[in-house]
Amino acid sequence: MRRLVTIVLTMMWLGAWASDTLNIDQPDTLTFQQPKKESSWLRRTIRGFSYIDENYVEPQHYNWSVMALGRYTWDFYRLRSTGDNGQSVSFSPRHIFKVGPYFGWRWIFLGYTLDLRNISLNFSSSGWKGIDASIYSAQIGADIYYHHTRNNYMLREVDLGKGVKERLLEELSFDGFNVGTTGVSLYYIFNHQRFSYPAAFAQSTCQKISCGSWMAGLGYMSNNLEFDHEAFQELVDERYGKQKVKLDSALMFNSVKYYNINASVGYAYNWAFARNCLFCASGSVALAYKKSRGETANDDKGGFDIDNFNLDAIGRFGLVYNNTRWYAGASAIVRSYNYRKERFVANNVLGEVCVYIGYNFGLRSRYKKK
Repeated sequence: MRRLVTIVLTMMWLGAWASDTLNIDQPDTLTFQQPKKESSWLRRTIRGFSYIDENYVEPQHYNWSVMALGRYTWDFYRLRSTGDNGQSVSFSPRHIFKVGPYFGWRWIFLGYTLDLRNISLNFSSSGWKGIDASIYSAQIGADIYYHHTRNNYMLREVDLGKGVKERLLEELSFDGFNVGTTGVSLYYIFNHQRFSYPAAFAQSTCQKISCGSWMAGLGYMSNNLEFDHEAFQELVDERYGKQKVKLDSALMFNSVKYYNINASVGYAYNWAFARNCLFCASGSVALAYKKSRGETANDDKGGFDIDNFNLDAIGRFGLVYNNTRWYAGASAIVRSYNYRKERFVANNVLGEVCVYIGYNFGLRSRYKKK
């Protein structure tokens, strides 16, 4: 009897074990259950980019977003020749306020901005102003941008040497200075589980508890600068009359293209000062390798060939209200670039302030009411 009970219990245990590993489709047929496939390394990597600690960061509830954005840009360019009789000329554009629509899907935001005073969809026309693309996740972010400004600059500060009056040329319009800027930057957030950079600059998450993080990044930027030095000399002759003032040969160029490759390190902090409200400040210092090509009046002296390392800086600031459905806010970014050569120095300060309002839609499945 005891042996019979033992046999029955053993058969029951074997049956239970078989039910976990076998599928009994028919009394006479046994089919092994296929083991669950593990996610691919690519899928696991992509999921890792978005992993966050939800005690600190509220994830995005929606798949899609539309946004209206207004952008005010301010650029300052100083070109300076070196030496005892060095000269310098500074330009900045007239006030530029551009508006445009943006459309986003999760990490990706695409947009197009236009100057309302000169609207054109022709990329080759002077009315075309800029296009931006951004990709943000918890761990990494990337910005791609192209801005083109033509015939919109003014002379701000002019120093043509000792004994030459400075204010005769300042605050005058000058159409012989044009700039095209193309850039891409990639950065990594170290404390990405608790600190959300997208919460401040992509509006795709909400920072619930104040937190900061170190950052590191790589970037590339090129500036295509055109300077009609002959037109500038004519303007100098017109304003100074009998006082003969000659432009330094180091500043006599028609066009020059600057290349900037940099590696940066910085720190950012999100201050969640009220419910659904956030203020962010971040700063980075970049070690940049600079090189340029250009045309000067005396190519035999080396002209504008720049091949050196410099320190650049970038600062970002953001103020955001975001309740996951609606969001609004403002952000500012300031970039400083420095180029140095034995005969030539260039300083560029590029800044912009954005104001925006947007709406999220397309609720994700995990947030839908069942």
